Amino acid sequence: MSEEQSIKQMIKPNTRSSLHKDFLNLGLEKGMTVIVHTSLSSLGWVCGGPTAVIQALMDIIGEEGTIVMPTQTPENSDPSTWQMPPVPKDWWPIIREEMPAFDPNVTPVRGMGVIAETFRKFPEVSRSNHPTYSFAAWGKEAGHIISEQPLSAGFGSKSPLAKIYELDGHILLLGVGHDSNTSLHFAEHYIEDREKVKKGTAMFENGTRIWKTYKEIDYDSDQFEALGKEFEDVYEVNCENVGIATSKLIGQRLMVDFARDWLQKKNG
Repeated sequence: MSEEQSIKQMIKPNTRSSLHKDFLNLGLEKGMTVIVHTSLSSLGWVCGGPTAVIQALMDIIGEEGTIVMPTQTPENSDPSTWQMPPVPKDWWPIIREEMPAFDPNVTPVRGMGVIAETFRKFPEVSRSNHPTYSFAAWGKEAGHIISEQPLSAGFGSKSPLAKIYELDGHILLLGVGHDSNTSLHFAEHYIEDREKVKKGTAMFENGTRIWKTYKEIDYDSDQFEALGKEFEDVYEVNCENVGIATSKLIGQRLMVDFARDWLQKKNG
């Protein structure tokens, strides 16, 4: 949706204060731990853009709570697996040789939206060091949440997603669907006999840029929309408009537990 189209849909603009009210109406509370998935354009026109959205979230959650956003960099992966877009096979060795190593302070977010990219650069926001599946966090539990993230289990039992689960955090889907719900990848680690595939990434090791290969499960979000629909058929979730975007607030632990059973039945 273009900016002009967004304006035409609005009676009045979204602002930091109006978004604050919308977030309260959705059920956000001070002190929560919440992982946020966002689409700025879905909200309609926002005075202050992504900065206003982040400030409104921080106003409610407060420093006694924690805000987390996925800051993934899927382009820092083996080019043989790329589909959007694919690249010629004779480019693969060049990309493996020349891809800049992941740097949490510099490497931009890709495919997570402008709110996540703006959030990672906010004061007092920290970012995990996984070269492909990093997360950024702000607030009380930020250091704990990003403290470790094993290369070969980026969404696994020691990941930021697992820390949010331990803290009984929440998922905020802000104008996006369950296909963007990263927490469901945590549930994928509980599918028995899940096949692992070879992956690659550019990273620093002992201060030197290297191309690192490793094995990890092949994450797949294709079933997440169907999973989410069935979850919502069973459990009531908070669903309200934030701006003009349909948004949902969901207990992460409840949804991950449901997803573990659902995925095991579908893929076991």
